[in-house]
Formats: sequence, C-alpha cells, structure tokens
Amino acid sequence: MVVIEDIAGMKTYVSDIKSKGKTIGLVPTMGYFHEGHLMLMRMAKEMSDHLIISLFVNPTQFSQGEDLDKYPKDMERDKTLAKAVGVECIFAPSAEEMYHAGYSTYVNVENITTVLCGISRPHHFRGVATIVTKLFNIIEPDIAVFGEKDFQQLVVIKQIVKDLNMNVRVVGHPTIREPDGLAMSSRNAYLKADERKKALILNKSLHLARTLFAEGVRDASKIRDSVIKMISSEEGCDIDYVEVMDQKRLSPIMTIVDKALVALAVKIGSTRLIDNTVLGE
Repeated sequence: MVVIEDIAGMKTYVSDIKSKGKTIGLVPTMGYFHEGHLMLMRMAKEMSDHLIISLFVNPTQFSQGEDLDKYPKDMERDKTLAKAVGVECIFAPSAEEMYHAGYSTYVNVENITTVLCGISRPHHFRGVATIVTKLFNIIEPDIAVFGEKDFQQLVVIKQIVKDLNMNVRVVGHPTIREPDGLAMSSRNAYLKADERKKALILNKSLHLARTLFAEGVRDASKIRDSVIKMISSEEGCDIDYVEVMDQKRLSPIMTIVDKALVALAVKIGSTRLIDNTVLGE
C-alpha cells in the first residue's frame, strides 16, 4: 500500500493503473475509520481491480463553530486498517494541496441541498460537492462507494455525476450499525457514556417508523409526529429535524405511495448525529 500526498503524484499513479487496463474503485473518507468505513472499502474492492481511498478532512464543508479543529484523527491506525482490507493506495493531501492560494471555484447543487442538513449547515453541501468533484477529477474512479447513513450526501453526489456527465458509477452501501443499533460514525467518539445510551433513541425511533409502516400507516405526518414524540421523550436530545420525504427528490410528501425516506438529525450533548431509514424497502 502506498500513501500519496500530492495531486501530481496521484495523477501519475492513476495514469499507470489505467494504462494496465485496470478499473479503479474509490472510497472518499475523512479518516478515523470504523467498521462502516471498512465495509465500504470491501465493497469497492469487490467491484474494482484497484482500490484507492482518500483521507482528507475537508475544511470547506465545515461552517464556523463546527468541529473541524477537533475532528478525530489517527493516521497510523487508519493506515493499518486500510491495508488489512486490501487498499492499494491512500490519497492523503493537505488542505493547502487541495485548495491553493486564491482558490475560487466551487460546485453548487440546487434544491436538494437546501433541505434536511442543508438548513442548519448551509455551506456543507457546497463543500461536499466541490471536494467530491475534485477527487473524481484527480482519481478518475470507475466506481465510488458511499454510505447510505449520509443519505442526502449520496443523493447530492449522484446528482453531480448525472448533471456533469461524469464517467463514474456511484454506489450506496447500507448503514452499518453497532450491535445495539447505533449507526456507526466517527463522531460517536465524542459521546460520553450517558450520551451514548441516549443516542440509541435514534434507531429506536426509526424502528417505530418501520413498524407503523408495516402496520399500514401511510400518513407521513403521523409517522413523523410519532418519531418526534419518541425522540423528545429522551431527556437531553435536541431535534434538528425529522422529515419524511421522497427518497429521490428529497421533497416532502403527505401520503406514502411506494417508498419514503425517514431522515433525522439530533444533537445529544454537543454531538450532532444523523440517521435514516427507507420505508418500503
């Protein structure tokens, strides 16, 4: 496994791989790996000849007051874990390498970025769209794998690929959970012991939504209100949003006809967690 820190070196590496007729799988990450990341890597490994991951805490997707400075990092541990699942190359550039002095070009996706996380994090998806576009341009992957826990992000990236005619297949991997049901996230490391227990209410509330749907409830507002009521019953949980939406357009729906996305964001202590489920799958 090699670690490359500069764009020119990465482009040369990619050119060599492609000259041999090999397909490239990419998993973009911000590091501090957990089993969820490793599952994405395993999927990309199975779907391609050569696996590259990026490890870059992208400053442009963080707003002032968010956790950019304290985002967990452990490069040596990440390298060991990546190598164990068969990663051939880690692209780990600096912020200065990715955003040179005078950098002024950003990718903006409209409509689907103004709901859910886009309300409380108005600059987030511009940063995500920009860095993913840059990574796709630099690494030229044939396949890129993203986790469905960040469902809105996945929808945004698929929209970028469609709109900008990119030659990459974007694949979503189902959310990976801890044995107790908590969705795996690097930010789980922020949770204190009592907060960790409180966080289980997220998955419990999604289970309630699935139960109501299985019982025949199709009124989106009834499902949403039930989820809000359950989360609110847990002291110390501050709801950012709970929404029931069309899973492709991320638009609100009144009646569930086929499938529907139930997405939520909840702040527990100082840690903001997201989770979701798709009803009807």
